[in-house]
Amino acid sequence: MRAMILAAGRGERMRPLTDSLPKPLLTVGGKPLIVWHLEKLRAAGITEIVINHAWLGDKLEAALGDGRQFGVQIAWSPEAPGGLETAGGIRQALPLLGDDPFWVVNGDIWLAGEYGPLLCPLAPAALGHLWLVANPPQHPAGDFALAEGLVVGKAAGRPSYTFSGLACYRPAAFAGEPPGRAPLRPLFERWIAGGQLAGAYLDRAWEDVGTPARLAALDGRLAQEQGA
Repeated sequence: MRAMILAAGRGERMRPLTDSLPKPLLTVGGKPLIVWHLEKLRAAGITEIVINHAWLGDKLEAALGDGRQFGVQIAWSPEAPGGLETAGGIRQALPLLGDDPFWVVNGDIWLAGEYGPLLCPLAPAALGHLWLVANPPQHPAGDFALAEGLVVGKAAGRPSYTFSGLACYRPAAFAGEPPGRAPLRPLFERWIAGGQLAGAYLDRAWEDVGTPARLAALDGRLAQEQGA
């Protein structure tokens, strides 16, 4: 299995920190956010990793190189200024991801624990599998619900959850899409309608490190844990 780390976003909410540094290179717990992902992917046995970039991508490439220092092999998927959004970025990177299902992780999240137990095989009829987490304070309404191993729309009486930014997809889920900018949510809605989006609840500490305040809070918490 190969993996893709999504690292092309501008990080508007993280400004001014991201005016001179791409968000995945911001440091938390003593290392850049993206290095947490590289190390956990390697520990899970995934060493072939694709990373896309648009904003300050040269700094990402300079910091990570070919991945050798982290025990992985990085293939870069550069995008034009402004990026291609999530689905468009994955679609462009397909030639680098191979023919088998691949793992995708947002470069600006942090997740406690190892990734190995999460690398479950896709159900035969599924185009993707999403890991959902408890709704954080900044997103109390959540994104989706779960029903019998499938991701479904929110409905009264059914608990909602937030998409963690960790998922597994089949290449076929994107291969038929036209190249160019494209968000991921419309594809999710289509797959949900066809009963083709699997999912499960992930009961772990998770952070969407989207603002300087959340970055600082996570950094402080990790410093306490590391010093305990």
